Amino acid sequence: MALSQSALNELLEAIGAGDGTDTLREAMRLVLQEPIEAEASQVIGAARYERTDERTTHRNGSRSRLLSTKAGDVELHIPKLRVGSFFPALLEPRRRIDRALWAVIMEAYVHGVSTRKVDDLVIALGIEHGVSKSEVSRICRDLDAVVGPFRERRLDHTGFPYVFLDATYVKAHEGASVVSKAIVIAIGVTRHGEREVLGLAVGDSEDGAFWSAFLRSLRSRGLSGVRLVTSDAHEGLKGAIAKVLLGAAWQRCKVHFLRNVLSRIPKGSAEMVLAAVRTIFAQPDAASARAQLDEVADKLTPRFPAAAELLADAREDLLAAGHGMAQLRLAEQGRPQPCPA
Repeated sequence: MALSQSALNELLEAIGAGDGTDTLREAMRLVLQEPIEAEASQVIGAARYERTDERTTHRNGSRSRLLSTKAGDVELHIPKLRVGSFFPALLEPRRRIDRALWAVIMEAYVHGVSTRKVDDLVIALGIEHGVSKSEVSRICRDLDAVVGPFRERRLDHTGFPYVFLDATYVKAHEGASVVSKAIVIAIGVTRHGEREVLGLAVGDSEDGAFWSAFLRSLRSRGLSGVRLVTSDAHEGLKGAIAKVLLGAAWQRCKVHFLRNVLSRIPKGSAEMVLAAVRTIFAQPDAASARAQLDEVADKLTPRFPAAAELLADAREDLLAAGHGMAQLRLAEQGRPQPCPA
């Protein structure tokens, strides 16, 4: 598409006035802006300030669009319409590139990549201005459109007799401050051993009220028939399970428990002690597991009394619901994994 006379004059003036880099960037802007304006006029049915019977709408200002080129970043202006929308065909390939780039940014963000490393990644992909923290946050708001419906979906499409609950803490921006937030998650296991994330929530802490509200939200979405819940021994969580998931047994997560054991023994003895404790969970039935627990506790007492005491105190929690062996076989054939760490 040829430049109009006014655009050509503007381009010649820029070439005569600027230095090499600025001139090339300004020339690029003019060359790109002119066909955008021409296409907008075609869509509207009239040029700027032109009165015609073919006009279908009017211009309503413009929005800026930063385009990265070999000459540097070029700021273009996309005309806005009073009725309908407009996006120039010239930039459609760029739009597809942007969408792919946004997908990369969101994927990196979800996997815990820092905003600084996301910025380095974007620069490595050829976008010289990179991406700021605020831009990463703005782009990742698009994830809400996916996460929102997922968090609110119905859970009555199948039964989840076994549920694992866990939580972790992360740093989050709240206004001008960085605060610690609790992220809780529920994973359900079907009778056939298939696992599915049931829900997740963010709160200020893991208190009983928060856990109760979270579990009620799962029930309101159709979760029912829960027979066994596995989690750590957080008192607020245990109370919420007993209050909301009536009839469900509770068992202490062995992964969390083994971590508790590790905190009470010297690092050099960790492998030996953990190997002994794991033999408890390898027993074929509840009676054998209880006997093995007592034997392991007795053997640990002389050298590791703190670990032995912890094991004895957790006896009922660890071996609740029939030691957890039968129920973890999941009816006929499923095999759920330990509570997510």
